[in-house]
Amino acid sequence: MSKITLVTGGSRSGKSSFAENLLKDKDDVLYIATAIITDEEMKDRIKKHIKSRNSKWTTHEGFVDLHKAIEKYSIENIMLDCVTIMTTNLMFKEEINFENISMEEVDALLNDIKAQFEKLILKVKETNKNLIMVTNEVGLGLVPDNKLSRIFRDIAGYVNQYIASLSDEVYLVSCGLPLKLK
Repeated sequence: MSKITLVTGGSRSGKSSFAENLLKDKDDVLYIATAIITDEEMKDRIKKHIKSRNSKWTTHEGFVDLHKAIEKYSIENIMLDCVTIMTTNLMFKEEINFENISMEEVDALLNDIKAQFEKLILKVKETNKNLIMVTNEVGLGLVPDNKLSRIFRDIAGYVNQYIASLSDEVYLVSCGLPLKLK
């Protein structure tokens, strides 16, 4: 029987380490890396993430149509890091003028992004695999002062809520300590 787990927390809260620790005894893991190298800082972050995880794990880099990607692997345990970066990449996949975007267009974008995660989760359940997803809790700060940041915060928050509703377990990590929410 498949199991869907969501791990959330703030930046540098220890959420990735906690998620990786859930799979510490597993050498056969598909690690889905959703980040894109955009600058030296991101390159360094990715390098540190690679060092921290089990070198025997298989890595798949991507953020679109992951339900199709996991079909290529017979690996039972999957870790996706990170939902928030995947959401960002999906938001910027197409050329969008976020300063002039309508609320209907924002809703359509949100629905497209949620559909990517829904297809992934359904495929995981259909193939009887386990999925751990890592995401950032973005709703604890101030309301951003610009439209793009508010759109991002709202979409990321709604995506997290949606994934949590489809998950069997949800953890909030703060200061390296996990709190089981579901």
